[in-house]
Amino acid sequence: RQIEACQGCLHDTTLHNADCLQRLCLWAAWPSGRTRPLEYHTAQLEQDILEATALDMHKPSFEVKLSEISICRRELNHMLNNLGAWMKDENEDKNWAMQLDSAFICKDPYGVVLIIGPWNYPIYLLLGGDGGGSCPTGNCVVLKPSEISRNMERLVAEALLSYLNKDCFTMVTAGREEITRLLENKFDYIFTGSPSVGRIAMTAAAKHLTPVMLELGGKNPCYISDTCDVQNVALWVVWGHFINTGQTCIAPDYVLCSVEMQEKLMPALHEATTEFYGSELHNSPDFACTVRDKQFKCVQALLSSGRVAIRGEADEKECYIRESTASMGAGGRCHHLHQCLRMAADRHSMSSPPARRWAATSTSQRPQGQCGGNDVITHMMLTSLPFGGSVPRSGHSDTGLYHGRFTFETFSHLRSALLRADGREALNSLRYPPYAPHRHEEPPPPARRSESRLSKRSLPPLSPPGQSPRRPAAL
Repeated sequence: RQIEACQGCLHDTTLHNADCLQRLCLWAAWPSGRTRPLEYHTAQLEQDILEATALDMHKPSFEVKLSEISICRRELNHMLNNLGAWMKDENEDKNWAMQLDSAFICKDPYGVVLIIGPWNYPIYLLLGGDGGGSCPTGNCVVLKPSEISRNMERLVAEALLSYLNKDCFTMVTAGREEITRLLENKFDYIFTGSPSVGRIAMTAAAKHLTPVMLELGGKNPCYISDTCDVQNVALWVVWGHFINTGQTCIAPDYVLCSVEMQEKLMPALHEATTEFYGSELHNSPDFACTVRDKQFKCVQALLSSGRVAIRGEADEKECYIRESTASMGAGGRCHHLHQCLRMAADRHSMSSPPARRWAATSTSQRPQGQCGGNDVITHMMLTSLPFGGSVPRSGHSDTGLYHGRFTFETFSHLRSALLRADGREALNSLRYPPYAPHRHEEPPPPARRSESRLSKRSLPPLSPPGQSPRRPAAL
C-alpha cells in the first residue's frame, strides 16, 4: 500500500517528494532479500574502499583488490584460523635437575599499542599487517590513519569503530603536529611506516623506553644476468615498479646489469610499458597518480638527477606523470650476482642499506638477506614469510617483523615460566650452603647397554703370544 501511495511521486523529483521516492526504493528492495547475504555487506564496504582510493590516487580497482582487500582478508583469515594454537603456552626443554618440572613460554599482550598507518597502502598496513595483528593479541589499540590519503582516513574513521569495542579501541585523525603531541603519552608499543614520522616516534619512544616497530623501506636493487629472458624480465620489472604508481617501499628502484644487457633491456622496458598502459598513458585506466603535491615534486626532482631514457609530460595540478619514465645514471659492469650485491652495498654504505634485493637469473645463486628470484613484490602475499627487517646498519633500517604468526609474536611479549613440582626439597638441598667440592658438576650420562657389556672388567685378560688363552675363573 505504501508503494501504491508513492506511485504518483515517481515523476516528481522535488525536495517535497524526496522522502516518498526513498521509501519507494527501500520498500521495493526489502522483499527481494538482496540485503540478507554476507556478500552484500562485504560488497558495500568494498565499494566504499574502491571509491576512496580512487579519489586519493585514482588507483585502479584491480590493484586495490589485489594489494589491499584480498591480501588483508587473507591475512585476517589466517590469523583467525590459527590464533588459538598461537596463544597456547609452548613447552620447552629441561635439564636433568628439572625433569619433573614444567618449563614453558607464555604470550602476553604489551598493553596499549599505537598504530600510525602509512598512506601508500592505507587499508592493508593499518588493518591487515599491523593493526590486524595487534588486536587479536589482546592489546588495546589506538589507530591513526594517514592524513595524506584524506578520503581513506575519513572512511576508516567513520566505518571501523562501528565494528570494534570503543572501550578497547579508538581512532585518532591528526596531522604531524598532533602526532607529536599524541606521542607525548606513554604507549607500550608503537608502529609507524615513514622515515620522517619514524624519527619523531623513535625520539618520543626513547623518553619512555617504548619498543618500536618501523617499516621504512629503502632502496631495492634489481640484478639482471646476461642469461635471463629479457622480455619476461621487462614485464615483471615494469609491473613491480609502476604498481601503485611506484609508491611501494619494496618496488625495484634501479637495475644492476652488464652494458650488453642494458642495451637489450631499455627497448624491452619501453615495449612492456606501452603494452601495459598504452601509448597515451593519461588515458589508461590502469595507471594511478601520486597522492599529494609533495610526493609529485619529489618525482619531478628525481627526473632531473640523471639522463632520462623515457620522458613524458607531467600534470602538476592532478599530480600525474603522464608517461612512464626511467633515468639512467652512472653505472659499471656487473656480471655476477654477488658482485652486484657488493656493489649495491658499497653504494649505500654511507646511507640506507638495500631493503630488498631482486634477481633475474637462470642460475641457482642465492643472495643473502630478504630477496626474490625471478619476480618482485609477490613474496609479501605469503603469510608464511616474515616481512620487514632489513640489514641492521645505519640508515633507514626496518625493525620488527609481521605476517601471520610473526605479527602475533611481534605484538606479544614472550615470558618465560618455570613451575617447580612440590615435594622435591631433597633435590634443592644440593644448592644450599655449606658447599661441598664438585657439587656443582652434573652427573655423567648413564652408559649405554652395549658399552657396559664390552667393558674392560667383563673381558678376560690377554695371554702372551704362543700360549692358549686363559679361561676365566668359574663363578
